[in-house]
Amino acid sequence: MLARWGIDVSLYEMRPAKMTQVHRTGRLAELVCSNSLRAVSTDRGPGLLKEEMRILGSLVLECADESAVPAGSALAVDREAFASAVERRIGSSERISVVREEVTALPVQGTAILATGPHTSKPVLDELRALIPFGTLRFYDAVSPIVAADSIDRAIVFEASRYEKGEPGYLNCPFTREEYDLFYDALVLAEPAATREYPAIPHFEGCLPAEEIARRGRDALRYGPMKPVGLIDPRTETRPWAVCQLRQENLAATMYNMVGFQTGLKWGEQERVFRLIPGLKEAEFLRFGVMHQNIFIDAPRLLDPFMRLLERPGVLVAGQLSGVEGYVESALSGMYCGANAARMALGLGPVEFPSDTMAGGLLRHITRANTPDFQPMNANFGLLPQPADGPGSKKDKRELMVERALVAMRAFRAEHGPREG
Repeated sequence: MLARWGIDVSLYEMRPAKMTQVHRTGRLAELVCSNSLRAVSTDRGPGLLKEEMRILGSLVLECADESAVPAGSALAVDREAFASAVERRIGSSERISVVREEVTALPVQGTAILATGPHTSKPVLDELRALIPFGTLRFYDAVSPIVAADSIDRAIVFEASRYEKGEPGYLNCPFTREEYDLFYDALVLAEPAATREYPAIPHFEGCLPAEEIARRGRDALRYGPMKPVGLIDPRTETRPWAVCQLRQENLAATMYNMVGFQTGLKWGEQERVFRLIPGLKEAEFLRFGVMHQNIFIDAPRLLDPFMRLLERPGVLVAGQLSGVEGYVESALSGMYCGANAARMALGLGPVEFPSDTMAGGLLRHITRANTPDFQPMNANFGLLPQPADGPGSKKDKRELMVERALVAMRAFRAEHGPREG
């Protein structure tokens, strides 16, 4: 975004010289958890946010569209193709210099965007703690396992999307009640990996490990990531008792990830328990699930409406470190910070997205939420001003909100978009 405004920028990336707990490569925009950028349809929060970002000219979404894999009503990507596309686009810009070294101190002067993600390195964390000692919060996130496509039993697993919406982008492992009970009992008794800080740090509610959900009750998974609604098993022509969905991981369709099965179990336990899932008895696990620590700041108390640190206004904070949750939301916050940093560099005042847009609602929540226990937030229609009460269904009102948001974002783009050059 800065480059599009005609601003020269240095992009610091410490990988591959220094790696994090979960990254495997030095590629820019390497996706760690899921390969899904979630809903495509604008009647879902992430879908509307994507459309707003396309209006703004999102490089991330352009690269995601180039590397998309089948995922029903969601946008999912081949991770390697996606990261390669981002690197290609960044590398082709004459205004962006990629510096492969670790930043160890926040700049005292000038303008900088801190977009270090949930795995911010210790020197920068130490700087943040010194600057805002009360504002650095922690939570654990988890990564789902990936299985080899040719190890999935296609005689049991069926291809479908819920309610037949979109292309049949998921493989579905159907459970009978007896199979589910057996799986559930094994899951709740499975041994977790030894994690020194695990007992002391709460999980983020939006990304709970499967075993944590299961401990909330025997039916918690059936009403969560394993809900069978909208799916019919063609073998029985009935709805399964529960379902484990598998989503295509790469363009070649040789890998599938287990949707909603983030986990912190020992790897041997994962293999034992997850092979109880119908269709995965002989599964080859290409990646096991892992737990990792995520970092975010108490944004409502630490950032101004333009995502600048109150204690150091020359530093803008973007991505998951700022308290947004999700790939698309993180990319949106980066676009916003980039545009405002460019405006500041050109002597123009920073601007806010319209409150009627999903982007505006999300960032207003991040910077202004009135809560003593701030948690990361993703795009959802609860962030938008609701239409006035009156005739019309919920669907009609949502369509009105979508139309209103897109009109507002187009007007914003026309008035405040980059002066490319």
